[in-house]
Amino acid sequence: MPRSHLWLLVAIAVSAVVTAASGRLDPYWLDVLLGVGINIILAVSLNLINGFTGQFSLGHAGFMAVGAYTAATITTTLGIRLGWPPGLLRWVLFPSGLLAGGLLAAVAGLAVGAPSLRLKGDYLAIVTLGFGEIIKVILQNVKAVGGATGLYGIPAYTNPLWTYAWAALTVYVVWGLLNSTYGRGFVAVADDEVAAEAMGLNPTRYKIHAFVIGAFFAGVAGGLYAHLKGYISPSGFDFNKSIEIVVMVILGGRGRHLGVILAAILLTVVQEPLRRLGDWRMILYAVLLISLMILRPQGLFTWPVRQRRAAS
Repeated sequence: MPRSHLWLLVAIAVSAVVTAASGRLDPYWLDVLLGVGINIILAVSLNLINGFTGQFSLGHAGFMAVGAYTAATITTTLGIRLGWPPGLLRWVLFPSGLLAGGLLAAVAGLAVGAPSLRLKGDYLAIVTLGFGEIIKVILQNVKAVGGATGLYGIPAYTNPLWTYAWAALTVYVVWGLLNSTYGRGFVAVADDEVAAEAMGLNPTRYKIHAFVIGAFFAGVAGGLYAHLKGYISPSGFDFNKSIEIVVMVILGGRGRHLGVILAAILLTVVQEPLRRLGDWRMILYAVLLISLMILRPQGLFTWPVRQRRAAS
């Protein structure tokens, strides 16, 4: 069995063990633990777009919102109408809602990516930022999903097994894709788009694929978030949320798998005491981002790649 498959199975098995023991954990720290897993999914999926394909996207919170509202609507409306026992709702309807949320977010990623990915740099960032704001405004005016007041009564189905199984699957898919023959095209496009095109690659196609895959996992993370908090509102998926995810990627080092995961863990844990600062927390984030770009643009969790000795 390939080592990557083995690591995926080990991660899922550990998640199942933690779920079995979750009843003994403090509810506050269990919430933090689940938040860490959700942020790992968000950071790793955005790293595929920002880090490995070189596209600066500020619309990840919008994809997350699409997944969160889709999954929550399915479990809150169909859950009542179907009349299934709690076990079927948790183990059949909930994962179905997550998949539906991820797929609809992927469609949104295709819709925003196809016409706009011929743009570069600041222009693409502005378009993706506008997409996130459009999603928020639409949700604020749709009464069927609660409008500006948000959606209440979402069942608490998110547990360590679902969260970390999806986190492990996200890492596995992104890592496996980038280490495949096709996935090398993502890195080539990020390094030099003109040279990649001259070698016969289609940069726009690679960018769209990165957007669709990243949006899918962001949608799944949104569904997990909705069923962790029990309540979602459009204001929870605004520009500030996108900035939080971008900071995780930049802090960990764009294009670094392990660095981004460590940054997601660090920022999730650190921001708990910082919540007392209110809106000042985002100012602190901005200062952190500017300082990193000046002092350590390669990221905090980066280190030289050890060169393997050639076999003598």
